[in-house]
Amino acid sequence: MRISSILACGALCLASLSCARKQPILLHYDKPATFFEEALPLGNGKLGALVYGGPVEDRISLNDITLWTGEPDRGAEHPDYKVVETLTPWGQSAQWVGKVREALEQENYEKADELQRHIQGHFSETYQPLGKLLLRFPEGEITNYQRSLNLSDATAKVSYLRDGKGFEAQYFVSAPDSVVVVKLSSQAPLDVTVSLESEQPHETVGQDHSLISDGYTAWHSYPVYYAPNGERFAYDPERGIHYRTVVSCEAAQAAGDVLRIVGVKEAVIVVANQTSFNGFDKDPVKEGREYKESALANASQAVSSGWNTLWERHEADYRSLFGRVSLDLGHTDPAVSALPTDEQLKRYSDGESNPELEALYFQYGRYLLLSCSRTEGVPANLQGLWNESLTPPWSCNYTTNINLEENYWPAEAAALPETHQVLLGFVRNLSVTGERSARNFYGVEEGWCEAHNSDIWAMTNPVGLGTGDPSWANWNLGGAWLATHIWEHWLFTRSREDLERDYPALKGAAQFCLGILVEKNGKWITSPSTSPENVYMYPGGYNGRTLYGATADLAIIRECLSNAREAALELGDTDFAARVGDVLPKLKEYQIGEAGTLQEWYHDWPDKDPQHRHQSHLIGVYPGHQIAAGTELADAAHRTLEIRGFETTGWSCGWRVNLYARLGDGENAYKMYRRLLRYVSPDKYQGTDYRSGGGTYPNLMDAHSPFQIDGNFGGCAGVLEMLVQSTPDGVKPLPALPSAWPDGQIKGVRTRTGQTLDLTWKNGRVTDMKLY
Repeated sequence: MRISSILACGALCLASLSCARKQPILLHYDKPATFFEEALPLGNGKLGALVYGGPVEDRISLNDITLWTGEPDRGAEHPDYKVVETLTPWGQSAQWVGKVREALEQENYEKADELQRHIQGHFSETYQPLGKLLLRFPEGEITNYQRSLNLSDATAKVSYLRDGKGFEAQYFVSAPDSVVVVKLSSQAPLDVTVSLESEQPHETVGQDHSLISDGYTAWHSYPVYYAPNGERFAYDPERGIHYRTVVSCEAAQAAGDVLRIVGVKEAVIVVANQTSFNGFDKDPVKEGREYKESALANASQAVSSGWNTLWERHEADYRSLFGRVSLDLGHTDPAVSALPTDEQLKRYSDGESNPELEALYFQYGRYLLLSCSRTEGVPANLQGLWNESLTPPWSCNYTTNINLEENYWPAEAAALPETHQVLLGFVRNLSVTGERSARNFYGVEEGWCEAHNSDIWAMTNPVGLGTGDPSWANWNLGGAWLATHIWEHWLFTRSREDLERDYPALKGAAQFCLGILVEKNGKWITSPSTSPENVYMYPGGYNGRTLYGATADLAIIRECLSNAREAALELGDTDFAARVGDVLPKLKEYQIGEAGTLQEWYHDWPDKDPQHRHQSHLIGVYPGHQIAAGTELADAAHRTLEIRGFETTGWSCGWRVNLYARLGDGENAYKMYRRLLRYVSPDKYQGTDYRSGGGTYPNLMDAHSPFQIDGNFGGCAGVLEMLVQSTPDGVKPLPALPSAWPDGQIKGVRTRTGQTLDLTWKNGRVTDMKLY
């Protein structure tokens, strides 16, 4: 093995860019998309597009990551405190914490569950679709159809022959110019009708070469599983987020509320959008961002720039970020790699080898993260950026008992720290609203908390409206878990400026942890406590949710406090470091149950569902750093995974890949990775090859199911965890290399030593390693 160190990364970066140019990383198909789960995603971190590529009607779904229902946190003025009778009045929930603790001390778990419902607030708001851009073409005989997404330059392409004449459409979403761009090229004169549709209240008018659409979202909404009086949305043109969408094309002419492109052989369409969202704490109408002139200016500037300039600016910006990491896991039979990506995925699911598809999925995770996380303080949601429904699953919100955290697991190691900054900005927002939640719901005067869900308004209260199941509604350590990303960012980047900026949020999360701990049998634990979404079987015959001292709570608190202590020492806050240092050794230790598993509950109770999708008590293995491979606790964690099994949801597959890898079990990590890439049919598709469950859709998006993007990011992080693991003290190459990847190379991986790694291996052994 040859190990060397280099001081500058310029040569390598150029080499990576050159490699990306020579070998495009492609998803490719031989038919247009019919379903969302087949369409090709594009995004610049704010604007999103899903390309269907139909030859008669080309549908391009549009999103803006700042388009949500709702308004800033209104405290006691929130409408739900006035209309939901079961909801404890705002500010009075904290008094119930002591009553829950009393019930738990009496081992009355059923009563504790009932009382927990008094410690619940309103639900989150809902992420909304912007609309659809529709391009309608004449009927004709379509042959030689091809549709592709090039991850190397973030461009989608559709090409075919219409009545024997060539046609091509190219699509990208530019970050520098903040527009969606579509270029149509045809051997025959074009005849296209361009229209804009939206389910939001809106008005669209045609003007010269443009369509201008003004609309607004609901000022309040409920999730799909809760609708008091049958109404899920409250609309008022004087409230809520407003927006303007502009569609412009110099080759087109407005005709009513559509554009007509006739008689030319080339046309460039640009779509600009701006919303009035102006921050989590600003009323979007009274204090909203100027959005109408901004959208017009973006569209006008893009049209005047022209295709070549737009493309060059987009390509340079995107490649400078995506091109940092390259991965080679081996070569696939050319006859297989020539097949459409969905067909490759089906054959892979049936057991066929395809290392190029495995590497593609890894790079697709990086592509998606870069495409949906570049807007300050507005991180990737449950579907990243791409949503077509007014009532998406789980409101397409931020679910913080795993999903939002998993979205950002690959950010640092996969060399996209800029995307991580977006999450860190959101954490700072949560630390503001979370102070109120800490006081009002838990009586904790120091620090801040965030519970099970959040939204663009940085909502932090526990949800449920007095009716939610405590197993999910009353979990309250989302803020503590999210705050650990602050220290992770420091380890990878060693940016003291960022650590100083974010330390107050990390310290505040740790202060809340200290404030909720209680002493039992000489050890610090939480009470009340839950293990996210899981249910225990109490020996008395009750299936319970609420308890004291759940292992997941203590794992998160141990990680958060440890991080806060290290940050305090780094920045000279010695008093707080000492305070935390006194508590850490007194936290209740991990326990191993009679079955040899890592105990999830304070007592050695069985799970109601032994194969449950959540494995929150293993947080100390991954993404935490408390349980090292080769120890007795690691063996217990491994036994837990064995019982959990391989049949689970998409995001859970992604987590288990990382858990097995962190435990040094490359074979099971790889088996789980293959399980994650199991083909799942598009929603509502009942064809001859129908497959359901968790896995991967034809467009390689994660199937929870339904679609959730977190599995994509968990899988991406899992590949890195198999190939490279690091601590502040060193780097471990190939810690969980599966036998399926005997030879390979990865370049550009970031490590917790503050260095970047290039690694080559052959026959399972490192042959070259460079740190710089």
